[in-house]
Amino acid sequence: MSHPAPYPVRLADEITRQLSQLTDHLSQLPPPQAAQVIARVLAPDTGVLGGVTRLVSTGSVFAKDQAERGALPPEVWLALGRASNELHDITLALDEHQATLKHVGTQPPTTAAKPPAPAPLVVRRRR
Repeated sequence: MSHPAPYPVRLADEITRQLSQLTDHLSQLPPPQAAQVIARVLAPDTGVLGGVTRLVSTGSVFAKDQAERGALPPEVWLALGRASNELHDITLALDEHQATLKHVGTQPPTTAAKPPAPAPLVVRRRR
């Protein structure tokens, strides 16, 4: 007879399931609501991305301890440490866009005769 998964494993599975649901909902939301969701997800202190960053950082501390004991290869600790650092940098880079996302999320639907001009998304470098 198999043993049920411990609570933290079930919690990780449930969070993963809910993130999948959130992704499905996000793809169907109108732009203002999608911007609100994205702003909350990216909030560095209270959002999902900040939470995942802290989780990976905690995993890195665990992996370092286990690598020092010989239970894990050092490469695991190095990979988690690198991932933690990169996620932290990404969180900082996205933080500067929080105000814009919040602003878009609180704007009433526009009924202007002329829609906003799309912005070019490709930046070309001079060669």
